[in-house]
Amino acid sequence: QVQLVESGGGLVQAGGSLRLSCAASGRTFSTYVMGWFRQAPGKEREFVAAISWSGSSTYYADSVKGRFTISRDNTKNTVYLQMNSLKPEDTSVYYCAAGSSGISRNRAAYPYWGQGTQVTVSS
Repeated sequence: QVQLVESGGGLVQAGGSLRLSCAASGRTFSTYVMGWFRQAPGKEREFVAAISWSGSSTYYADSVKGRFTISRDNTKNTVYLQMNSLKPEDTSVYYCAAGSSGISRNRAAYPYWGQGTQVTVSS
């Protein structure tokens, strides 16, 4: 089992940048696929990005491709989401998630979730 804690959210102007971090407990972090999802008020939780256990493969939602970068440091048990060129429509609570069934955009593939961190982008 793994426990996840997100940080790095905040308020930023459109066009700005933020880097989210997700720290994981446990000695098996490097065996998990990690994902980032987000949920805006009144909307379903949606996929943002995912990264394989080694970091060699990444996968992005079309809405963030070219603006967001997911990465991981297995020595620090941490996954990151670098968000550039932020838009007001990126405003959401961002969640990190861990799974072991392969890189996926499907929420069901990730049994472990953090509590979320708020990102607000002002216009």
